[in-house]
Amino acid sequence: MTPLLVGLTGGLASGKSTVAELLAEAGCLVVDADRLVAELYASGGEGARAVAAIAGEELLADDGSVDRRLLAARMFQDDPLRAAVEAAVHPLVRRRFRELSAASETPIVVLEATLLVEAGYGPDFDVVVTVEADGDRRLRRAIARGLSEDQARARLAAQGGGAARRAAADVVLENDGSLDELRKAVADLVASLGDRLEAKTGRRAESRK
Repeated sequence: MTPLLVGLTGGLASGKSTVAELLAEAGCLVVDADRLVAELYASGGEGARAVAAIAGEELLADDGSVDRRLLAARMFQDDPLRAAVEAAVHPLVRRRFRELSAASETPIVVLEATLLVEAGYGPDFDVVVTVEADGDRRLRRAIARGLSEDQARARLAAQGGGAARRAAADVVLENDGSLDELRKAVADLVASLGDRLEAKTGRRAESRK
């Protein structure tokens, strides 16, 4: 079975994770890139070995796993370190996703990844979808989730305005309305993915009601 591969991205508080949940409810296999990274950063994992080789074992916890909080703090202050770690880890994530999608019996497989476009994953997919929302709305959502205003503004600034994501995407989901409106948009997306799957493989996915 050759599945339709969908890359799902979006900035902080855009609603990307909600879209991922709705796609899973519709019958897609959704793989979270952050979970793949967590597996790679576990004790003995390839990601943990790569981080230790790049930045030293002081970034590992006592059990040999990556201290992700310490690593994030270091990477935020050290652009060359961030670039080196990302260059080492992104290919591992891509390889693991390819393994999972190749073994899947689900006809539509989705990778949810914040840096999907920036990391150059786009060509791996049949369809790239980005979830976007107004900046002020995203700021309010991020603060409601527990970030301080300064933290939220810093993260939003670091991610940019979304122009690169929009330019790279085949589908842009605008999430400035209600949850019901987003559900409708995702239902339309699932239908279009079914069309793309049929064009690619000659079969349609069975949607869940």
